[in-house]
Amino acid sequence: VQLVESGGGSVQAGGSLELSCAASGYTSNIKRMGWFRQAPGKEREAVASIYTPGGAFYADSVKARFTISRDNAKNTMFLQMNSLKPEDTAMYYCAARTEIGGSWVDGATYNYWGQGTQVTVS
Repeated sequence: VQLVESGGGSVQAGGSLELSCAASGYTSNIKRMGWFRQAPGKEREAVASIYTPGGAFYADSVKARFTISRDNAKNTMFLQMNSLKPEDTAMYYCAARTEIGGSWVDGATYNYWGQGTQVTVS
């Protein structure tokens, strides 16, 4: 499985961005996908996760501002980010895993990762 993120960029506080993550390869084994982020000097943190057959989890810091979704026909996951804050500035990574069990926030349980896309909020 290969994951490629896109959609990052620079935006002013209060603005919006939509990230995309295109999956290719043996995608039928994917049970859960998620977004993680890492700011300079900080640990990686889980942002949101979506699982098959449907359902989503969000970090408290982004709840009500971010929406995760998935287009199964296009093997693409999205993260709509609204009301962006400077503290949302980070490299955002797409991740996928083939197992159902385990905490959605635990990055070690994800088998595949994208290269990341930078989000900068000023």
